[in-house]
Amino acid sequence: MIVILLGPPGVGKGTQGKLLCEAEGLEHLSTGDLLRAARREGTELGLQAQAYMDRGELVPDDVIVGMVREKLRKLGPDAGVVFDGFPRTVPQAEALARTLEDLGTRLDRVVVMTADDGVLVRRLSGRRSCPACGMVYNVYTSPPEQEGICGECGSELVHRKDDDPATVQNRLDVYRQQTAPLIEFYERQPAVPVVEVDGAQKVEDVQTALRSAMREAR
Repeated sequence: MIVILLGPPGVGKGTQGKLLCEAEGLEHLSTGDLLRAARREGTELGLQAQAYMDRGELVPDDVIVGMVREKLRKLGPDAGVVFDGFPRTVPQAEALARTLEDLGTRLDRVVVMTADDGVLVRRLSGRRSCPACGMVYNVYTSPPEQEGICGECGSELVHRKDDDPATVQNRLDVYRQQTAPLIEFYERQPAVPVVEVDGAQKVEDVQTALRSAMREAR
């Protein structure tokens, strides 16, 4: 099963994707995790990505897609995957379709998670991230046991500059500009069901709705 989770920043794609993978025996794949792993391992693509980030530039699509292709090849054609927040644009979606075809597999469904801006701004402005292991907490909904300290690796948590309310709103606007065409792209694919899930509910309720939506799409 190959599934794409789409949704604005703060809607819970990472949390729900990991829960879904645990329940269904799938591989959770996010570009953020791939970038961190590639940089840590010093791969060719990781070094290319690091060079762009060191210059304060966005990592281009061909590098991101290359990392995704490399990971899928390692997993093999029979692996089930949940893509968390990838693809972000129509060109990335087209590149992913070509990659899946080359690997002899296909996309099964797209799940669009939604929530009002007010909910998303509150979630993101309360977010605290671990720069070492990638764990994410929220001072309102899921705080760490020790304030300011990651419970997984003991590193000091950070409040990212792009998580302040004004920046969050801008990120939401950019997301909608980029993703509206992407959702339309998938809705035009008759073989790929596109389902919507309300991401503003409690974590367990969102997970229940997500699994239900996936069963309905089968």
